[in-house]
Amino acid sequence: MSKSVIIIPTYNEIGNIDITLKKIKELEEKFDVIVVDDNSPDGTGDFVKEAIKKKKYKLNISLVERKNKDGLGTAYIAGFKKSIEMGYDFIFQLDCDGSHNPEQLIELHRELKFSNCDIVVGSRYIKGITVINWPLPRLLLSIFANYYVKIVTGLKINDSTGGFNGYSSKALKSIMNNHIYFKGYAFQIQLKFIGSSLGYRLKEIPIIFKDREIGESKMSLQIPGEAFFGIIYMKFISFFTKFKN
Repeated sequence: MSKSVIIIPTYNEIGNIDITLKKIKELEEKFDVIVVDDNSPDGTGDFVKEAIKKKKYKLNISLVERKNKDGLGTAYIAGFKKSIEMGYDFIFQLDCDGSHNPEQLIELHRELKFSNCDIVVGSRYIKGITVINWPLPRLLLSIFANYYVKIVTGLKINDSTGGFNGYSSKALKSIMNNHIYFKGYAFQIQLKFIGSSLGYRLKEIPIIFKDREIGESKMSLQIPGEAFFGIIYMKFISFFTKFKN
């Protein structure tokens, strides 16, 4: 068993899961994997079960099966709880859609292990804009959203909405002692906000992000609304909340 684990939430990712796990297998550093599947109709969960049974990738893979699709945030929380229960030292987030390059997990891991930080953020906006193949409206929305979050929350990072991040177990346990109420992508912001509020050190490193090539995006019209109004609410109640460490 490795001391580092990658959480991969899946819903209808049958076209990507094999590619993603093969890339993780080929990394020069060893990572375990926790797949959190939301009862994918396309059989993603069944594929992972079979891979575990046959030891297809020679990886230590665990599967968390959920009955229904209930949002990215709750899927990650299920994976985080499993990772804490299993005693991992470093916990990483990775999208299954090919937008994150698993090779950059090594950079995130080294920052957490050897530099003075508790949360490492894979950033699309720290060295210019390193986003490939996104439509211009979506790119502009993301840039605006991150600037908006920075102004409202005071977080000193350029990419608070991204999903390619790493946490020390100490930081993640503390964050998880608090109520995470966002279900969509805004939960990424809430994790970092709580971590920063508790005094954990955040560090950004540049990553390259590319749009998915296989399957359909899970982005919906509810997500920008949750983030826009939810972040104001989150900041407001933080004035009256003492976060638990």
